[in-house]
Amino acid sequence: MSTANVHPFDLLSPEVILEAVESRGLITDGRLLALNSYENRVYQVGIEDGTPLIAKFYRPERWSNEQILEEHQFVSELVDAELPVIAPLADEHSADPNNATLSEYQNFRFSLFPRKGGHAPELDNYDHILVLGRFLARMHNVGGVKPFAVRPTLDSKSFGHDAVAYITEHFVPDDLRLAYTSLTKDLLQAIDEKIAAVEDVQLLRVHGDCHVGNVLWRDDNPHFIDLDDARMAPAVQDIWMLLSGDREAQTRQLAEIIDGYQEFRDFQPRELHLIEPLRTLRMLHFSAWIGRRWQDPAFPKAFPWFNSPRYWGDEILNLRNQMAELNEPVLRLQP
Repeated sequence: MSTANVHPFDLLSPEVILEAVESRGLITDGRLLALNSYENRVYQVGIEDGTPLIAKFYRPERWSNEQILEEHQFVSELVDAELPVIAPLADEHSADPNNATLSEYQNFRFSLFPRKGGHAPELDNYDHILVLGRFLARMHNVGGVKPFAVRPTLDSKSFGHDAVAYITEHFVPDDLRLAYTSLTKDLLQAIDEKIAAVEDVQLLRVHGDCHVGNVLWRDDNPHFIDLDDARMAPAVQDIWMLLSGDREAQTRQLAEIIDGYQEFRDFQPRELHLIEPLRTLRMLHFSAWIGRRWQDPAFPKAFPWFNSPRYWGDEILNLRNQMAELNEPVLRLQP
C-alpha cells in the first residue's frame, strides 16, 4: 500500500487495538466496538473474565505526553475530591508511577478507562440542572487550586484569530471570501473588546467541553467524561454550554445552575458578559477544527456538507446572526 495518503489512524487495525490492550497485561476476548469519537479513536474492548474496558487512542501530534498526563493528573485530583469523573486506569506494571495512565504501542498512545453506563442529563429537568451546578462548582474548586503548567488557555487568538486565518486560506470559496473576512474581522474585534471589558476574570482548570454528550447521568448524579479539552478558562465556559433554547429558557436554566453552583462556590456575575463571545469563538473554532482534520477519512464521512459552497453561505448567515447576539443584552441572573 502507498503511504502517501495514509492517515495515521488507518494503521490502527483491530489487531493493533487488541494487541495494545493486551500489552497492559490483560487478555482480550476479541470483542471490539467502535464508539462515537472523531478527535481520537475510542473502542469498547471485551476482556476475558472481566468487564469490558474503554480504550482511547490519542490523535497523533495533538497533545504532548506532558499535556495528556497533566489532564490525567487533574482527573485524579477530582477523584480524590470524590467527584464523579471517569478516570484512566493505571498500568500496574509501569516502571514509572507518574506516567502509568498513558501507554504506547506501535507509535499509538492510549489509555484505558472503566466502562460506565448512563444517559444524557435532561436539560428541561431543573432538578438535573441544579445538581449539575453543584458538581461544576466542586470541580472548579479543584480546578482553581493551581493552574495548568503545559495545557493551553482558551483565548481569542487560538480559537478565533488563528481559526479564521486558517479557514480563510484553505476553505472559504473565492466568491464568499470577502463576505467572510469582512464579517469575521468585525466579529473578532467585538469579541476582543467584550473580553477586555470584563475585568478580574479568574482563569482556572475547567472541563472545557462540558456539553450533554460528555455528561452521563446515573444514580441521580452526573458523571463527567472526556476531559480531553481541559484547559485554562473562566468558570462560565463550563456553564454556558449547558444552556439551550430561547432566551427565556436559557435564563431559567442559568438561574438553576447558578443556584446549585453557589452552594459550593461563588459565581462572578460579570462572567455572564463572556457567554456570547465564548459561543462565537466556539463557532469559529469548530470550522477550523474540521478543516485541520479534513485529511482524516473519518471527517469527510462525518461532515459531508463541510467544504461546500452551501456550507460557507450558511456559515456566514449563522455568524451574522451571532453578531446580532453579541449586541444583545447579556443574560441576567434572576431569583
